Amino acid sequence: MSILLASLVLGACSSSDGDSNNSQQAYSETTVTEAPAWQIDWSYNQERPSWTEPDATLYENWTILKVLIEDELKPYTSEGDMMALFVNGELRGMATPAVIVGSNQVENGKFVMKAWGNETGAETVNISLQYYSQTLKQIFTLSDVIKFSSDLDTGIESDYIPEFTSGSAKYPVQKTVAVEPLLTKVGITPASGNTVAAFVGEECRGTVSLSASGSTQLLIFGRNAGESLTLKYYDASAEKLYTIPDAVKL
Repeated sequence: MSILLASLVLGACSSSDGDSNNSQQAYSETTVTEAPAWQIDWSYNQERPSWTEPDATLYENWTILKVLIEDELKPYTSEGDMMALFVNGELRGMATPAVIVGSNQVENGKFVMKAWGNETGAETVNISLQYYSQTLKQIFTLSDVIKFSSDLDTGIESDYIPEFTSGSAKYPVQKTVAVEPLLTKVGITPASGNTVAAFVGEECRGTVSLSASGSTQLLIFGRNAGESLTLKYYDASAEKLYTIPDAVKL
């Protein structure tokens, strides 16, 4: 005769789907009275770059580049910010925050740069656009392709908003994961509007609200490859916080 022993522990669950490699992970459950204010700490410790304006006499052409800082970083913009454009390591343009015409007030998160080159309007070049945030003490780097010509511009007729967070010096490793399968795997029913975040220790590495489509993508920012991350899920209607350890590995 076999005896089946079963126990239920509040706030934890585990089960097996027949494949030990895909078995459900344990999670903990906590009652909370306030919604968590999860956000990434973008502050770092990089020194201010010593960029200098390029010598315009060395170039035949130029183009105008207007850059808007993405919403994630806009709250940290300041007058001390800098931006530089490089082609094959050569500095071709530099700018500080734009000033509103007719005043000395800086426009929040807007840069207007004259980028120099000897290329023609028919040529495209690979650029490295670097943004230094004085508040965050971090250089964000983005690779892109533009054309050099006095007849062309970038970001004037339609907004040019580079995703500088994808080029973070603090978080050089990024990974996008589907949220809902991670929750359902451990027996949690996801609901749109609720919030999920990834953590290493107490450090938030990415957060997102679940979409109504049921296919929410969470972008996770990592310091090193191989990091193991804990997933936290806040259920607003139930006022519950679920914690799934070792849910994702970079």
